[in-house]
Amino acid sequence: MTLSHGRYVRKRAHKKRRSPRKKKPRSLRSVALVLSLVLATGGTLYYKIQQALLKPDVIFVLGGHEEREKFAAEFAQQEPTLEIWVSSGSPPDYAQKIFQHYGVDGDRLHLDYQAKDTVTNFTSIVDDFKQEGIDSVYLITSENHMHRAHIVAQIIFGSQGIAVKPLSVPSQNPPEAKIKCLRDGLRSILWFFTRETGEEWFNKNSTAVVTTKNL
Repeated sequence: MTLSHGRYVRKRAHKKRRSPRKKKPRSLRSVALVLSLVLATGGTLYYKIQQALLKPDVIFVLGGHEEREKFAAEFAQQEPTLEIWVSSGSPPDYAQKIFQHYGVDGDRLHLDYQAKDTVTNFTSIVDDFKQEGIDSVYLITSENHMHRAHIVAQIIFGSQGIAVKPLSVPSQNPPEAKIKCLRDGLRSILWFFTRETGEEWFNKNSTAVVTTKNL
């Protein structure tokens, strides 16, 4: 301190000038995140474009309700060159009547009754498709069932080089529980590695096909 006119005057401390902060380069983590988002978005867009342009070889119907077969029969009118494969659908005589009712030639119809559930809908027929040289299908099932069926299809058919284009049948039923999607997804992965579906663990009773006998 210095004395000035009877008062103490405090010396001002000299503040050190801070050097301007240098902008830190973007971290590798941020770059990786952005790159991942770009790739994911691009992959999703590519998949949607591929789905839109895909022209499948056959119509593949999952049994369980006759409405799926009626929907397939109507759609088959628009695609007169495509054959129709139905996995564990309505009884043979009734299934044939459905397609005849919609003017679909019976020579185009293939009925297969090996499947016991959604997973075996695909595993029981995938080898036949490969032998026939089929590499893409229209997948027809109920709207509330499509998410689970599509997961299974992508694993089982996808692993064998068979592309899938979903066609959902309108349904008033609520979406299926996520646990079913997880369960069948794991069963499909099990099949990929072992050719076993775990069917005996989950399906002690066969599911009956719902029919109204009303065309």
